[in-house]
Amino acid sequence: MEVKKLTDDQLKKVNDQQRRLNQSLIQIGIRQIDIQNLASRVEKISQEIESTKKELEEEYGAVNINLEDGTMQPIENKDE
Repeated sequence: MEVKKLTDDQLKKVNDQQRRLNQSLIQIGIRQIDIQNLASRVEKISQEIESTKKELEEEYGAVNINLEDGTMQPIENKDE
């Protein structure tokens, strides 16, 4: 049985395609890690926000805070 072989140009083309595919897959993996890191950061910040809300509510009660100037308005309970 005769062994057939790709031409040099064909082999170069196939190897180049495989290399580009591998690079793209690596980039996808890196982006996925970035997304996971950002999601973790968002979760941590959300927990910090909830903690701060509890601290402020203990000190001032239930209020809406104007983030521009820091003024507060009491939150009216609809049940009252």
